[in-house]
Amino acid sequence: MGSKDVLEQALKLKPDERFMVVEGLIKSLDEPDSSLDAIWADEAEKRLRAYRAGKLEGIPMEEIFKEE
Repeated sequence: MGSKDVLEQALKLKPDERFMVVEGLIKSLDEPDSSLDAIWADEAEKRLRAYRAGKLEGIPMEEIFKEE
């Protein structure tokens, strides 16, 4: 069954049942992904090493959040 078929079947459900399907799908997208966490942690370490080695400049927080 393809996604188009799933959608057609879901649209035949009662509103409260459709809500349950949508809520379940959204929750499944919000689950943490440990492999992504590891990739971001590695990137953060690389950037910190580059900053400490003088290969990367920092930007003051005030400059980042200043309103224009």
